[in-house]
Order: sequence, then C-alpha cells, then structure tokens
Amino acid sequence: MPIEVLLVEDSPGDVRLTQEAFRDINRSVHLHIASDGVEAMIFLRRQGVHTLAPRPDLMLLDLNLPKMDGREVLACVKGDDSLKTIPTIILTTSEAEVDIVKSYQLQANCYLNKPVQFDAFESLVRSINDFWLTKVKLPTRGKANE
Repeated sequence: MPIEVLLVEDSPGDVRLTQEAFRDINRSVHLHIASDGVEAMIFLRRQGVHTLAPRPDLMLLDLNLPKMDGREVLACVKGDDSLKTIPTIILTTSEAEVDIVKSYQLQANCYLNKPVQFDAFESLVRSINDFWLTKVKLPTRGKANE
C-alpha cells in the first residue's frame, strides 16, 4: 500500500530535492505537491480538482508560502476534526524561535530545518522516513479518519 505524503512547498528546487530523496529512500511514498497554502487546503478538503485526493498519512509543511502561509495552514488543519490527526512536520529554513514556538502552539508534530546541501537534505528525508514512515504507528486511513 502506498504511503501518501503531502508536501506543501513553493520552492521548485526543494520540491525536486524531496522527490529525489524519497525516490532513493522509499519508493512506496506517493508524494503529492501543493505549491501554496490555499492549494494545500483544497487538496486536504478534497475540493475542486482534488476531489479524488487521498488523505495524507503525513504532511510536510513549509512556513513561508504564498496566498496562505504555513502557520495558517497548520491552524486550519489542527482546528479541523477531520484533518487534525494528520501528522504535520514543519520543514522550513526558518530558525526563528518565534516560528518554532508558534508551530508547536499550533500543534505541529515536529519542527525541522531544511538543510541547503543535497546530501544533508537527503539525510534529513531519510530520518523522516525512518521515524515517521517506518517506526511510528500512523492512524489508519479510512472511514474513522474522514
């Protein structure tokens, strides 16, 4: 069964790095891309072109996004009974303490800084895969979560 991961990221370079890293690490990951916060919410709510979108097993969320930033997306997800059980990892370049604190106040499951070099980025994605997609017991997809 594929592992559904939603990547909310506006940087084409970071999208490509994430795609390449998961391709090398775990071929069962089916990576969905939302390039801004509004698109992420449309995907998660299965609206418009995303009416058949799968429920993500995990969401990787950048903070600095166009249209609706990651903090707003996180607040919407964690405030919605049908979405709040989706584990949400903040994956951002921001090292600002205010962003870290706010993310946890909004119930992010963890906060990770994006490295700039591919080897370090791949290592981080490998760690995400090893912990979140291998060791952690995630909620089962299905009627109970929808």
